[in-house]
Formats: sequence, C-alpha cells, structure tokens
Amino acid sequence: MTANYTDVVQTARDYYNSEDAETFYSTVWGGEDIHIGLYESDEDTIAEASRRTVEQLAQQLGRLDDSMHVLDMGSGYGGTARYLAETTGCRVTGLNLSEVENQRARQLNEDRGLQERVTIVDGSFEAVDSPGESFDAVCSQDAFLHSGERLRVVSEAARVLKPGGVFAFTDIMQADDCPDGVLQPILDRIHLSDLGSPAFYRSAASVQGLEEVAFRDLSPHLSTHYGRVLTETELWEAALKHRVSSDYLERMKKGLSHWVDGGERGYLVWGIFVFRKPSPA
Repeated sequence: MTANYTDVVQTARDYYNSEDAETFYSTVWGGEDIHIGLYESDEDTIAEASRRTVEQLAQQLGRLDDSMHVLDMGSGYGGTARYLAETTGCRVTGLNLSEVENQRARQLNEDRGLQERVTIVDGSFEAVDSPGESFDAVCSQDAFLHSGERLRVVSEAARVLKPGGVFAFTDIMQADDCPDGVLQPILDRIHLSDLGSPAFYRSAASVQGLEEVAFRDLSPHLSTHYGRVLTETELWEAALKHRVSSDYLERMKKGLSHWVDGGERGYLVWGIFVFRKPSPA
C-alpha cells in the first residue's frame, strides 16, 4: 500500500499512532472494536454494543465462504476482519493507516490463529494498492470521516470490488439539511472542513456505477454511544491519569460532548449503507 498520505490522512495517522490514543482506545472504547455500537439496553457494555455493529454489518455483505476475499478499509484493531474470517472462513485484508493499531491487530490475529486468513496492511484507503476487481466484498466502519478525499475513497472501493460484490459501511455523517457552522467544534477537533452526508454518499456511489441496496438509519445510537464513552472516560480518568495526558483526556471529554450534542440535535447521521456493483448484463 502507498505511503504517500494526504494532509488530512496524515493528521489522523499521527493521532492514532500516539501513545495517548492507543492507551485510551484500547482501554476505554471497546478493546477490539473501536467504532460506534448498537445498544439494546442500558446494561450493554461498549464492547458488546460495538460487536453488535460488526454482526449487523457482516449480514449485509452477502454469503461469504472460504473462497472469498474481503477488504476492510480502515480496519483499526482488526476486530471486524477476525469476525468475518472466524464466522465465514473468508480471507480478509485489513487496510489501516496506524502502524500502532496494526501491530496490535497482527498480534491478536496470531493469538487467535488467524494470521493465514487475516492480513493487516499499512496504508490509506484513498489509494488502495490492489488490482481492480480484487475483492468479493468491501466494508468499513466509521473511518471515511477521517478522509478529506471521500470521492476518491468511494472510487477506490468501487474499483477493487468485483462485479456483483457488496460495498457496506458505516460512517459518521452530517445531515443533508445540517445548518452551516453548527458542526464547527467537531470539525476543528478532527481537522476537517466537512463530513460526508447521506446525499453525498448516494451521489458518489452513483457516479461510480454502484447501486444502492439499503440504508439503515441508526442515528440515535450515535449520541448513545458517545455518551457512554464519555461516562466510561470519566470513570476511568483516575486510573488513566498516569498513562494518558491530562490534556488528551480533557480534549477527549470535550470532543465527546460535542458528538453527543450534534447527535441529539439531529445534525449528525449514522447508519449502515449498502451498495452493490452490478454484474455484467
């Protein structure tokens, strides 16, 4: 995979490679799955809810088997990749920009005996170093928001996807009717000028010839999830203070509050998009 990163991707890479971020996400967030979760009760842990999202996303990828190859764009600690490999027998390539996360993902693969079926690659989903029509399915969870070139990301997903294959992903989006300026505190924190929107992804996918199969709007879970992470951060704060900088924790708590507020006000959208690459007539 290419080592030439755009400025926005490089910023995200530096962040997720930091010792503060690694300690925080591996301790507080969900361990193996570091994305938004689906909550069925107040008793659900972050890890349980996050794994439920993986299960729901996996169901959208169609019938996978040991002859198939899946690309996970922005694979984090590799939780989704391992789940797919364990439950379907397919091979998975996890493409991820953080070498720190990737090192942990590879160790978890070895611990589970999955190193032959799950390959973790350092790189950016803005430039996938794979031939066209290489993968039977492409997936991603809450990663595309970190790109300043989302049109290119969708183009790359469509390029490497085999005809008939499914492209399914979650992403944190701004509502189609989001007022100008209201998300600025969030955008400033993640060093972006905007977020994608449902209308944007529909348009970008259409340009690439992808057909929309479904969109499950699961937006209420966004504010629930970030509220839960905020609560856990406050509970863990004393234990983390010697491992994570106080500045990082304060910025994290403030940032989490902005995500909760944006979700509750209806300015943010989150859900599962499913597109299919048509087979030749």
